[in-house]
Amino acid sequence: MTKRAVHRRARKILGEEPVALVWCEIHRPIPVPPEDVHRAAGGGRLKPGRHWLLYVGAVVFFFVVVPMMLIDKLGARIERPAGPRRNREPGTGRPGSVPGTRRSATDRDRARDRRQDPAGGVFDGDWDKTAGQLLLRWYGYSPSPKRLVVLARDRVCLAASPRRRLSPTKADDFRTFAEFPLDQVRVEGEAGQPRGFATFRLCFADGSWLEAGRLAEPADADRFLRTVSG
Repeated sequence: MTKRAVHRRARKILGEEPVALVWCEIHRPIPVPPEDVHRAAGGGRLKPGRHWLLYVGAVVFFFVVVPMMLIDKLGARIERPAGPRRNREPGTGRPGSVPGTRRSATDRDRARDRRQDPAGGVFDGDWDKTAGQLLLRWYGYSPSPKRLVVLARDRVCLAASPRRRLSPTKADDFRTFAEFPLDQVRVEGEAGQPRGFATFRLCFADGSWLEAGRLAEPADADRFLRTVSG
């Protein structure tokens, strides 16, 4: 469960004891908005910031690991005795394969879903409404992907830490970037969802919604979902 510092900070922000709270993320990539809409919103980032170690790892992989793999593969081919080459007619694949079926059914289903839902299941798809406007500025509030959703008796608060990386159990420097009275937002979620796959939605009065997942701290997530599903 989140440590006392987190609850103490939430209590200070709210001015009262929170009903429930949970750290979460936008668990799918934010869709690319129309250029004019993005520009009107300030042209902010649409992806979370990455830690510098990630870039170091990428450099090491491409300039050290990949060359070693290629050298090893080349050496194996040189040492391998040349055997008779089997002729294969153009357009044929492995035995039993059917040309044109390399893409799996899952890939085709995903491609079809993306065409049918250009918003990718992240939000309702209208950039001019509350959820869309929130997403346009989502990573402008903080480069960290983690957001704290806090339920109070009369409102829902969204908070973020200015740090790029944080521990949900220790973060105590977060601040509110959006606040909605209960007549302007409804939180929808189901209790008892599988750990690691649980999601909930923030549904706004103008009909827009956005979905969040990757809920941190199981005890907080379970309490949060029980609260909103009641």
